[in-house]
Amino acid sequence: MVRLTRAQARRIAVRAQLLTADRPTDLVAMVHELTLLQIDPTAAIAPNVDLVAWSRLGTSYAPAQLRQAVEVDRTLFEFNALIRPTSDVALYLAGAEDEPTWERARDWMRKNDGFRRDILELLGERGPMTSREIPDTSVEPWASTGWSNSRNITKMLDCLIARGEVAIAGRVGRERKWDLPERVYPPDLVIPTVEEATRIKNERRLRSLGIARATGTEVPVEPWTVGPVGEPVEVEGTKGEWRVDPAALEANDFEPRTAFLSPFDRLIHNRGRAEELFDFEYTLEMYKPAAKRRWGYFALPILHGDQLVGKLDAIADRKASVLRVNAIHEDIPFTRKVRNAVQGELDNLANWLGPADIQQ
Repeated sequence: MVRLTRAQARRIAVRAQLLTADRPTDLVAMVHELTLLQIDPTAAIAPNVDLVAWSRLGTSYAPAQLRQAVEVDRTLFEFNALIRPTSDVALYLAGAEDEPTWERARDWMRKNDGFRRDILELLGERGPMTSREIPDTSVEPWASTGWSNSRNITKMLDCLIARGEVAIAGRVGRERKWDLPERVYPPDLVIPTVEEATRIKNERRLRSLGIARATGTEVPVEPWTVGPVGEPVEVEGTKGEWRVDPAALEANDFEPRTAFLSPFDRLIHNRGRAEELFDFEYTLEMYKPAAKRRWGYFALPILHGDQLVGKLDAIADRKASVLRVNAIHEDIPFTRKVRNAVQGELDNLANWLGPADIQQ
């Protein structure tokens, strides 16, 4: 079995996530390589989708490009709070006819089939609508002890998108606009079997991560594990087997650069993997009282080359056109070279945000 040093494993991960000096230049091609952009409303500096895109594409990226790709060009689509390349639509509709898999939800849908048909007929007649614009004609409310209790329209739409009967056509602010899938997805989709779709998704996920575990704790929305695809490897200082994209083992080029990462960035979002490969400790602290925060409300991990060297605690004040830097935490003592590179990236961030003045 191939044995990698942790530096080799880190470089594989950084390269796969398009965070080397050889930047991508096209948004859609970038999302295709990453497989997804996670939607999150927190915008202490910028929303996650925009931060992730900026950290790869640089100041040439503008949020309007994402809206254009999703709502006009239809080269990207939204599904399950993730932006994905439209070329992957069929992979996420595999097995849709069996949704929802939870029997209580299936029973609720059967009892509310008239409600389901009302929604589809209304969308067919009127086109894209937000959930607020759709009347609730359910005969039995959705019962839950959580936030979804009696949110019948939202629950039905979530079931229908999982079944491939509706699609998200775009957003108005944070609200999703719903439409019929034939007006959003490509025509004549060829839906693979669940088994084939799972294999392809695992292969694509491994290429985007570079290195991952075959199995592990399941997480909602998007797994971190990749099954038996790729090549088995060991990484020094870590336990057990990893899987690596075979093409990554053959790549020797690595041109480092410095980047600020969103807390939801795929390079570091799996905190256990970040500790194993990068010796990087991180907790998103926006839900902690201010007095108990170590790094800040929405601290951005700082990548320098193949190391995560610190965190940037900053807040963007858009009305005042100011980027307020509360602290730059050094996990690894910065050399002059690292300090200059971090300052350069801070200037790039401020320029992209406005431009904005930096207050340190």
